Amino acid sequence: MSEEPLEDLLRRLAPQVLGALMRRHGSLDPCEDAVQEALLAAATQWPHEGVPDNPYGWLVTVATRRLVDWVRSDSARRRREDTDLFTTPPSMRVAPPADEPAAAGRDDSLTLLFLCCHPALSPPSQIALTLRAVGGLTTAEIARAFLVPEATMAQRISRAKQTIRKAGATFSPPPPGEREERLRAVLHAIYLMLNEGHTTTAGPVLQRHDLTGDALRLTRMLHRLLPDHGEVAGLLALILLTEARRDARTREDGSLIPLAEQDRGRWNPALIEEGVAIVTVALSGGDRLGPYQIQAAIAAVHDEAPSAEETDWPQIVALFRLLEGIAPGPMVTLNRAVAVAMVDGPEAGLKIVDPLEEDERMALHHRFHAVRGHLLELAGRPDEARESYRTAVRYAASEPEKRYLQDRADALIGG
Repeated sequence: MSEEPLEDLLRRLAPQVLGALMRRHGSLDPCEDAVQEALLAAATQWPHEGVPDNPYGWLVTVATRRLVDWVRSDSARRRREDTDLFTTPPSMRVAPPADEPAAAGRDDSLTLLFLCCHPALSPPSQIALTLRAVGGLTTAEIARAFLVPEATMAQRISRAKQTIRKAGATFSPPPPGEREERLRAVLHAIYLMLNEGHTTTAGPVLQRHDLTGDALRLTRMLHRLLPDHGEVAGLLALILLTEARRDARTREDGSLIPLAEQDRGRWNPALIEEGVAIVTVALSGGDRLGPYQIQAAIAAVHDEAPSAEETDWPQIVALFRLLEGIAPGPMVTLNRAVAVAMVDGPEAGLKIVDPLEEDERMALHHRFHAVRGHLLELAGRPDEARESYRTAVRYAASEPEKRYLQDRADALIGG
């Protein structure tokens, strides 16, 4: 049996199996349903019978048989009466197919990525469909990432599948004229996958290593395909430099450890070395800089610093200013404010932060209030800091973040 945890194995194989079915049969919606059936069958059978020698081939066979059953079915009743994969006698259960040579050498995940980012879809729909089909996120998780109700997101994903079908999209790499536009959407979808895995929007755990692992795997594949593309290299470096810190971000009980308090001896030096090397080459390539390259450069400055105090904060301020010029946004400004506070003092940071409250998105976002509370605490204004932390607790949905923010507020009682 594979030493890889079953849940991780199934998550890793799911987009590959979906890609195989799409390559053969072409229609996203029924192929995705068939893959889900196969994953359920594997989750039921494999813990008792062991993981097959060719798990990819097993899943492809089960999913294909389920898909063929549906195609042959004349009615919904017949679908419901199909032989249950879970109760098929052992002698009748599927084996790896002969036409899938040790098969798993072919991974169609990138083709699936580009299909999900078809130009007929709006950017939000491209990203949502990518996170669902390739990232394996549930509809509820995607809805939280987009800050919309789950029902709304389910409708958006369903409409996206219909749009792709009506557009006559085929399961093949995009033509050269469309590749750059669709690549931007692909990179953004992977970036969101990284963000959700790095700090979950809701739930009991701070990080989801399955999502960050998927983001890293997919970006490595893109980098092999496009080794000279600066933004692909930038995103790969950013993921590596972010992943390098993951083991130091939480305590044994799952509680959050902020960057300044992390044990840097627990950071992964191999990932840091690889990430720094990649972003160094990307930044010296002469191409126009993009946001992923700049974010990777910021991460590299953090990762190479021996301590929080020895971080080159003026360089980080300069990089955030550059990022604001290329990809402006309130979150970028908020992060720049933190760096400015490290250089010029907390009051200077607050002058940047306070106007952001006029943006309704920020006024309702826990991170705005958390950063404001931190700067107020540094400025020696404990009562105001405590109130900002408490407001951040109300808006936070991640339990580790809520606990950390509540602890910060409680520590200031009587201050």
